[in-house]
Amino acid sequence: MNFLKLFSNYNNKIVAAICMIMASTLGVFMVSIIKYVQTDLNVYTISFFRFFFGLFIILPYHHKTNYRFLKTKKIHLHIFRSLFNVPAMYFGFSAVYLISLEKNAAISFTTPIIVSILAILFLKERIYLNRIFSLILGFIGILIVVRPGIIELEVGVLFSLLSCFFWSLSIFFTKKLTVTEESITILSYMYIFMTTVTLIFAIIKWENPNLIQLTLLFFAATCGTILHLFLNYAYKISDLTFLMPFNYIGLIVSSLMGFIIFEDFPDIFTWIGGGIILFSVFWITSREQTKK
Repeated sequence: MNFLKLFSNYNNKIVAAICMIMASTLGVFMVSIIKYVQTDLNVYTISFFRFFFGLFIILPYHHKTNYRFLKTKKIHLHIFRSLFNVPAMYFGFSAVYLISLEKNAAISFTTPIIVSILAILFLKERIYLNRIFSLILGFIGILIVVRPGIIELEVGVLFSLLSCFFWSLSIFFTKKLTVTEESITILSYMYIFMTTVTLIFAIIKWENPNLIQLTLLFFAATCGTILHLFLNYAYKISDLTFLMPFNYIGLIVSSLMGFIIFEDFPDIFTWIGGGIILFSVFWITSREQTKK
């Protein structure tokens, strides 16, 4: 989408950081809606409408551009990305129903660690000491929030970890696609494949949503669509190892949304860990700008 290129005259790292922060915030809004709707609908029906509405939202843009952004020579990478995205989505949506938003957000920050390792090993991205420090600092914040071995491991926690693993693989393929593909192209093929796959599971486990639920799911799809456009553009203009710490912003937003909507008041460990995570983001931003 052209609106992302409005910032093309600015430092790529600043633009990428803003895109990641916006994506993290929109992700929390989407997940909050999904969590709320899951009180009456199963994850299979919700997942289908999430992607069906997303596909519906972007179709007018393709029609206006004569579908030129659907041209690709990397269809195999689009398929691989979607195959990993399916379990990531099902495990992720199930997790947010079983555990609080802030706990799910904290656990999801294992994704930056996995993605950074994959980027270094397979994409040959350079790893700087300040990036290592930022990731380690953020991970310490996560440990303070989750406290593994101190509090009981829940099924929702396991689902969240599995979602992170598959989502990390999806991000890896997204980064490879951004070398040659536009953000809207990557998004469109994901929606086409995901709508098809989720429809099969939804038919088997179908539940009829009412008008309010459909409206909420449309808003969730809108947030998710804009989210992925921001993500894909950020991946295109910057390194994954630089971008990943900005996911930590989601913990702060999740804590606020959890309190406002679901009356889940974060404990002191969440705030301490969240403060450390937030500092890690400020650290990586300031250091990258100094280096620039």
